[in-house]
Amino acid sequence: MPMLNLGILAHVDAGKTSLTERLLYAAGVIDEIGSVDEGSTRTDTLALERRRGITIKSAVVSFTVDDVTVNLIDTPGHPDFIAEVERVLSVLDGAVLVVSAVEGVQAQTRVLMRTLQRLRIPTIVLVNKIDRGGARYEHVLEQISARLTPSIVPMGEAREQGTRDARFTPSTENRLRTPLLDLLAGHDDDLLAAYVEGGVSDERLRAALVRQTGQALVHPVYLGSAMTGAGIPELVAGIAELLPAGAGDADGPVSGTVFKVERGPAGEKIAYVRMFSGTLRTRDRLPLRDGEEGKVTAISVFDQGSAVRQTSVSAGRIGTLRGLEGIRIGDSVGVPRKPSAHEHFSPPTLETVVTPCHPRDRGALHLALTRLAEQDPLIGLRQDEIRKETSVSLYGEVQKEVIQATLADEFGIDVVFRGTTPLCVERPVGTGAAAEFNGKDPNPFLATVGLRVDPAPVGSGVDFRLEVELGAMPYAFFKAVEDTVRETLGQGIHGWQVTDCTVTMTRSGYSPKQSHAHQGFDKSMSSTGADFRGVTPLVLMSALREAGTQVYEPVHRFRLEAPADTLGAVLPVLAKQRAVVRTTRTHRSTSVLEGWIPVARVHELGQWLPGLTRGEGELECAFDHYAPVVGGTVPDRPRTDLNPLDRKEYLLNVARRV
Repeated sequence: MPMLNLGILAHVDAGKTSLTERLLYAAGVIDEIGSVDEGSTRTDTLALERRRGITIKSAVVSFTVDDVTVNLIDTPGHPDFIAEVERVLSVLDGAVLVVSAVEGVQAQTRVLMRTLQRLRIPTIVLVNKIDRGGARYEHVLEQISARLTPSIVPMGEAREQGTRDARFTPSTENRLRTPLLDLLAGHDDDLLAAYVEGGVSDERLRAALVRQTGQALVHPVYLGSAMTGAGIPELVAGIAELLPAGAGDADGPVSGTVFKVERGPAGEKIAYVRMFSGTLRTRDRLPLRDGEEGKVTAISVFDQGSAVRQTSVSAGRIGTLRGLEGIRIGDSVGVPRKPSAHEHFSPPTLETVVTPCHPRDRGALHLALTRLAEQDPLIGLRQDEIRKETSVSLYGEVQKEVIQATLADEFGIDVVFRGTTPLCVERPVGTGAAAEFNGKDPNPFLATVGLRVDPAPVGSGVDFRLEVELGAMPYAFFKAVEDTVRETLGQGIHGWQVTDCTVTMTRSGYSPKQSHAHQGFDKSMSSTGADFRGVTPLVLMSALREAGTQVYEPVHRFRLEAPADTLGAVLPVLAKQRAVVRTTRTHRSTSVLEGWIPVARVHELGQWLPGLTRGEGELECAFDHYAPVVGGTVPDRPRTDLNPLDRKEYLLNVARRV
């Protein structure tokens, strides 16, 4: 049976989860439609999701349309959870983008559509809520064409919109034929030639629509209401006909991607995997991170609304795996897929300190946050043993509430947050070198390590190289140096992560295993991995200090749409927030400004905007790049390591730890 892994995407409150309920009801999977307001939907299972009426975590349900099995994935709509959305997109065959007929195209709708187009995911658009007062489907179609993509195919029109009797009327073949030919011929030279000659049959035109929709070149637009069911049968038929089913060879090599991880009732790890090739069976052993291996103890496959226990999961399907405690989101199952050049996850750009309300919960808080980080690898934890604090990186302020509620509901831990600060990075500005020699003061470690730090191109990360012979000492010592270099670069001269640099090991040396006569190994005379791990931070920080570093702050790309007559009030505020306006366009009574703004100023700008624009301003932001911090004080972040910048303090800390 053909499989279609379908994502439902939308801005907040567009009716995405209600559409999921309606589709399940139409397919006969559920007997009663759940309510977002009442917290009775199938896919919003978290307590906070039910309370706030928003989707935070992706959820999978399944139903059948004709001979196609659809795995339906309901995704978050709030911009703070865009990382969750992008992970889901990597496993989809197609998507339905939901737009409200009342609110129209929102900033988040544009972000989602850009991502769908970048990943070339076939997409159908649904204009929802045609039964609501204020519904204007003609205006929304114009917005979609102007702000999302001009390559749309309206599949019908709304009758009696704005009333409970609103319905969707499909366009007749004759009415749809001319605009459809004009659009499709622009992507197909053969079709264009046949069009000019007047020889395009209805069957060929429909086949071209199916093909170009599957290639993400055009986007059919349906109208309907998830609440009343208007237009939903036509949408379901369009999904089955126009979106391509997943491909894959069930007999090929095992290859899949983990896109979600959660914990079961007993604390066991459950991994959601999309299989692209082969068949995975229970008791199969899989290689995991760091050379570990795991055995699949149980498999469930989604079928008719829920996960059903099976002995295997094959290509094209989505299933859950148990028994793989070391697995994480983004891991490959079996043969790794070749990463797409279009796949990209923006890094979190904010950080906050989370502390328990009761000091007795410190240990439990760290464990709970570690569990939460397993479910979202793009959110990192930073433990400060000196101050007994934990920092968490974020995408936005709403995530604070989610983390706070989750810790209270699932772990019984009440927490508070400090203010949110931008998450900066450091880059070397020059070249620096340093060395410590075995047996020579003031080096107390039985190890010789020389390192050179050089700047590298932006986006290259950290590269570790050798200028010494690999056989000059045991490989474990080289490995200890490399691992320590990468760990130490987590905090540079100013305390931020150091990136875009090349670290070269220029000197090496060690003391071979020695022992006194008739006695065993004496580590006071022989080098160990601890010696190399101990001396490397001192050498690296000396080299980094000589090279010098520049602190870079995260910068968002912004698009601001506001009434043209409010620009006089908006522009000075943008300048005050250190925004750089690159382009300004005015169409009729609306102006659109695009440019860059420091992440630290986005929240404040968002608070000012409604008052400046009579509530009509619309701000859209997304991470773009890091820019040097200029003017004022360079931001420092408190260190959480043993402080290798201060040799005396570092050696005391190392001795105390030993």
